[in-house]
Amino acid sequence: MTVRIVTDSTCDLPAETNDPYGIHVVPLYINVGRQGYLDGIDITREEFYNRLPVYPEQPTTAVPSIERFRAAYNTLADEGAHEVLSIHIASALSAVVDVARAAAQETTSVPVTVIDSQQLSLGTGFLVETAARMAASGSSAAEIQVALDDQVKRSHVFAALDTLEFLKRSGRMNKYVVSFATLLQIRPILTMYDGKPGTERVRTRTRALNRLVEMLAAVGPLERVAIVHTHALPEGVAELRSLAEHLLPKGDILSQDITPVIGAHIGPGALGFAAVGVSQ
Repeated sequence: MTVRIVTDSTCDLPAETNDPYGIHVVPLYINVGRQGYLDGIDITREEFYNRLPVYPEQPTTAVPSIERFRAAYNTLADEGAHEVLSIHIASALSAVVDVARAAAQETTSVPVTVIDSQQLSLGTGFLVETAARMAASGSSAAEIQVALDDQVKRSHVFAALDTLEFLKRSGRMNKYVVSFATLLQIRPILTMYDGKPGTERVRTRTRALNRLVEMLAAVGPLERVAIVHTHALPEGVAELRSLAEHLLPKGDILSQDITPVIGAHIGPGALGFAAVGVSQ
């Protein structure tokens, strides 16, 4: 039985991971005024973040259509898939899961199971990678789902924002609160665990970076970890890596731009980790 994997562009997995496993990525939309872009196709992440501070209008985002998901499922059926697992950004953050489920119900060419990753960025991406590796080794869809349920409970994403301006622009924070928080050098830390978004507030950038390292240590021994950021400066990424070096596994650690679908709301320069703790 051939199991194939579908995800969306918010998973942040690089192409060199997706391509060998035949992971099918459905892009979300990024809209700037009347101009629409397919995430990762019509505009690169570098282009988006470089333009973000000077866009005349706040970018908005939109989920793919039912038809686009159904087309993805039918394509994999045509390629010989016997089952499809469709793994997506947390339903607490986006309607992608709802649309994918509607498409799955309308798909007759292949059985499709839609999974809420309860995560974002590489928190989702690491789940997708696990599913793809297990599928490639011959695991059944049921076996993969059991493994993903376990991994969800060990997956964490947390990042410190560099600016509050884009939360204000997107309407997620009152402009007077932004001004006050900026004056006090408050750096929000956004967290995601088990489908629940959260936030912490610390003073100054230095304290924010140190708090990120404390949070990474609290995850415990690491099975997977990556630095995630919204096109942060290389020296900022290097600083965070250096502070956390005693916690990181040996070898190269992936450093990945967060999807503009999230970055449009939190702005450039955010820095953090996606981490999976070791199974107990």
